[in-house]
Amino acid sequence: MTTTLPLLPARPPADDDLPVGAREHLTTTPFGLYVHVPFCATRCGYCDFNTYTSDELGPGANRAEYAGTAIAELHRAARVLGPDLPTVSTVFVGGGTPTLLPAEDLAAVLAAVRELFPVADGVEVTTEANPESVTPRSLATLRAAGFTRLSLGMQSAAEHVLAVLDRRHTPGRAAQAAREAVAAGFEHVNLDLIYGTPGETDADWAASLDAVLAAPVDHVSAYALIVEDGTRLARRIARGELPMPDDDVLADRYVQADTVLRGAGFDWYEVSNWSRGDAARCRHNELYWANANWWGVGPGAHSHVGGVRWWNVKHPAAYAQRLAAGEGPVADREVLEPADRALETVMLGLRLRDGLPLTALSDTGRARAADAVARGLLEPAAHAGGRAVLTDRGRLLADAVVRDLTD
Repeated sequence: MTTTLPLLPARPPADDDLPVGAREHLTTTPFGLYVHVPFCATRCGYCDFNTYTSDELGPGANRAEYAGTAIAELHRAARVLGPDLPTVSTVFVGGGTPTLLPAEDLAAVLAAVRELFPVADGVEVTTEANPESVTPRSLATLRAAGFTRLSLGMQSAAEHVLAVLDRRHTPGRAAQAAREAVAAGFEHVNLDLIYGTPGETDADWAASLDAVLAAPVDHVSAYALIVEDGTRLARRIARGELPMPDDDVLADRYVQADTVLRGAGFDWYEVSNWSRGDAARCRHNELYWANANWWGVGPGAHSHVGGVRWWNVKHPAAYAQRLAAGEGPVADREVLEPADRALETVMLGLRLRDGLPLTALSDTGRARAADAVARGLLEPAAHAGGRAVLTDRGRLLADAVVRDLTD
């Protein structure tokens, strides 16, 4: 269960906005910053993220002023978390399409992070980007500012699949952008793929995987297409224009991706993520999966510190107005009970290559884990050693395994 607290007061936040217990391990728990940039050039048909095109923004919000608004929330974060500030180990700029902002604006946000917070040596700094939203010049500016990692939304190498997804880039642009990032000095480059799009063939998916392997990347994320309610894609499927993704096809696509990527030297470390060695893992995402601490900057962004979770107002105009008035942008927050935190530890940990200790499960969960071993869903050797670790078959049914061990 969760305990919902009242909205944070409309005033500059004080140190006591976080309960004392939330600060107990603040400086010793890994800490990251997420910066949400809610702008997109167009709305992709499958996307239900908190993003806005120029036509959707309305009055009171614009790209030109956004960096300054985000920096204002960073100042708020430093006030709330201080005086003993946690060291920032990762920064992740996501969206939306962060690189629709000038590279100089993203550099200014990162400079503010360094000004306001202690930053770890070797900090990981990631920005997401659409392939058409970066250039060699913008990438060089970002790298010089301290960005170390680029995550590109490739989705597919098939032009007709990109069209169904309403993506704007050409099939070869993602790989070219990856090469430009490496030339600019980025240490790590990721390509995101989506499989199971209506109309995608076996050959299309094979070509997408081949294109990834031909690019200079050390990390790949591959996600099954999810048809979200309220999206253009969902409406097209409801009208019968496109078929619903087939579960068996999705499973086949996943197995194919895993086989190809592992054959090329990528190892899976989370159900949907593969890397060339531990150094190429996304440390910011690992921070989420470990239930560590992070502050989310931006409209609709979520934060978590010491068992307290909160989220900002969703619309960029309302977000900007609150900060301009010296008010906090938080919409609501909740304090997680110990049972909630234990449940999330299981839900997240089971998706990781290392799994989690059997002691993290309830008595019922441990009994069901033994049954999952018998059904080929959990590794027998790991189970004998006291851990729940998904088999290859278990990864295909990861969500079902999680439900079974947590119900």
